Amino acid sequence: MAAAQGQFSDHSNDAGGKENTPGAPLPPAFLAAVEALRAARPGQEIEIEPTRAPQRLAPHAYALEATVVDGEDDLADGRLVLLHDPAGHEGWHGTFRLVTLVRAELEAEMAADPLLPDVSWSWLTGALEARGLGYGEPSGTVTRAGSHYFGGLAERRPSNQIEIRASWTPREGHGGVPDTAAHLAAWCDLLRQIAGLPPATRDYGPQSAAAEAGPGGGVVSLPQRRGPQAT
Repeated sequence: MAAAQGQFSDHSNDAGGKENTPGAPLPPAFLAAVEALRAARPGQEIEIEPTRAPQRLAPHAYALEATVVDGEDDLADGRLVLLHDPAGHEGWHGTFRLVTLVRAELEAEMAADPLLPDVSWSWLTGALEARGLGYGEPSGTVTRAGSHYFGGLAERRPSNQIEIRASWTPREGHGGVPDTAAHLAAWCDLLRQIAGLPPATRDYGPQSAAAEAGPGGGVVSLPQRRGPQAT
């Protein structure tokens, strides 16, 4: 599985450098939120598994990494981290925070589109809203980069990449537990979108009127693409 590389940027709004305390009992709300993530089924085109969570962003953290696959091709990958501070956090306006890094390769024509950053951000917010999810304090960046190869790598064709780094505070429900399964479903919708795949059938999690109206809800779309392709 191709894991998302690099460090998360400070879109957690600085959780104060706190660390998990080994052997300390885990809060019931955090355990319930994690169990919902573990029980979720993202769809056959998305490979997902637990990974090591960052240790200094919050007292409690759980992380997943995922890859969107098409045959032998990896179309996109990402990481989703659930943070929890039972005491609450001023920057979050809540006790939970979701942090993500998602990336994929793009065709040159799509990478050159001046609307790409705005549209890419709409894929995240649109995925959350299409599933009727409440959230607050969204923060993030959209980065696109191009690579050209020289010397011993000169035979490689130029490549373009889009990367979304973001965080948001999920609305807490009964017992102070957010619907993490539905947020994971929305995150998988984002992965499919950035990979250029059609939206999944929304057969689990809350749905808004926009979602019921048709695929993609109010999400702005660029032309569908399939990539990266094997060379």
